Amino acid sequence: MSEYTPRRSVLYMPGSNARALEKAKTLPVDALILDLEDAVGPDDKPAAREAACAAVASGEYGDRELTIRVNGIGTQWHDADIAAASAAGPAGIVVPKVNTADEVRGLVAAMESAGAPEHTKLWAMIETPAAIFTIREIAQASDRLAVFVMGTNDLVKELQADHVPGRGPLMTSLSWALLAAREAGIAVLDGVYNAVKDIEGFTAECEQGRDMGFDGKTLIHPGQVEVCNSTFAPSEDAVAEAKGILAAWEEGAGTGVVTHNGKMIENLHVEIARRVLSTHEAILARS
Repeated sequence: MSEYTPRRSVLYMPGSNARALEKAKTLPVDALILDLEDAVGPDDKPAAREAACAAVASGEYGDRELTIRVNGIGTQWHDADIAAASAAGPAGIVVPKVNTADEVRGLVAAMESAGAPEHTKLWAMIETPAAIFTIREIAQASDRLAVFVMGTNDLVKELQADHVPGRGPLMTSLSWALLAAREAGIAVLDGVYNAVKDIEGFTAECEQGRDMGFDGKTLIHPGQVEVCNSTFAPSEDAVAEAKGILAAWEEGAGTGVVTHNGKMIENLHVEIARRVLSTHEAILARS
């Protein structure tokens, strides 16, 4: 089992907004995406790049995992973004609209050429039908690829679908990405929820993502952090159940039949219980 890194709440913050970058130092998020792409106008991109890299180098964000989202492959800012972000050495470099395994390998080569330290991983955004159809190859293209980030707004646009409760139009894409990520042993983050004042709808979508198996969710507003952290953390009941299963398993070792609360316990239940407890402990350590 790979070591669990809490990524329950992953908040986009515009790299060009000094107040937002300062506020982010106080937010209880697991990770930040310092954005050089959608949230930054063309004239502000060089300054945003400099500010995001300075934030990474500052050491003022505690245990929050810091990443930088660069502008997309083929844009006029992409190469300079990759070079600067690699030199700054964040936890991850987030790249929009990654569509093929060859693009992953090219991005990794560019990061290594620019001197990215070993801890700086590639986070690939999955946002198009092309990416979904090649998702398995993308997931396995490089050991440096650590996280899939679902770009659900772009997927809805590309599918010519609508944002609807339950996300029926997206379920195939989300499921394929989850399958590929789990096979490759990488993390996968659910997409954003646009209606920042709709707490009920946001909570329901967090619960759906958690139940599907996502590691966490990307966010666009600080007001979404608390619900997200709570939803993607094991509940008190789940932690108690996991401890009970492990205790029963240890007590019944060698007997051939182990039960807990009237249910048969097998190796798979033990593995799930261990994952729940390792997740819980990692979150406590982060807190």
